[in-house]
Amino acid sequence: MKSQFESKTSCCPEFEPIPWDNQTFEWKDRRFIKDKVCTLFYMPVNFSGIMKRFDRKVTAAGAIVPDWLCLSDHTSKWNMDLYLAVDKEIPGAENIKLTGKFFSKVYEGPFRDTGKWMKDYESLTKSKGLIIKKQYMWYTTCPKCAKKYGKNYVVVVGRVE
Repeated sequence: MKSQFESKTSCCPEFEPIPWDNQTFEWKDRRFIKDKVCTLFYMPVNFSGIMKRFDRKVTAAGAIVPDWLCLSDHTSKWNMDLYLAVDKEIPGAENIKLTGKFFSKVYEGPFRDTGKWMKDYESLTKSKGLIIKKQYMWYTTCPKCAKKYGKNYVVVVGRVE
């Protein structure tokens, strides 16, 4: 079976920001598989290896990754939890479900702007009367594909009340 992560021109599909920018939505039991990435002062060390492990499991299960959605939760300077959206339970993976109200905002630029994006996101949610309960980052493309497409989109996705 061919991996859905394989592409003739790049490893990441081009991201369409409009459906995710400044959007509030509800998830009820949205399926994800979870894994951990080692980080060194928040910089991922084995991200590629974890994505390959995800790909093997998803491909073997004949599953799809809706929207190519992969949420990152930076739990410390040394660890990042990854949540890959899937359409069904994946054998041999840590399967979880997310439920709740979420708000997403798309940002574009170098990763060094993450601090500015987070301040903007917090200000924006507050202006909408939303309280952030949990925040995730969605790095929509790898650095190589971001360079190819000329855009480095990052989406902040927060569970809100």
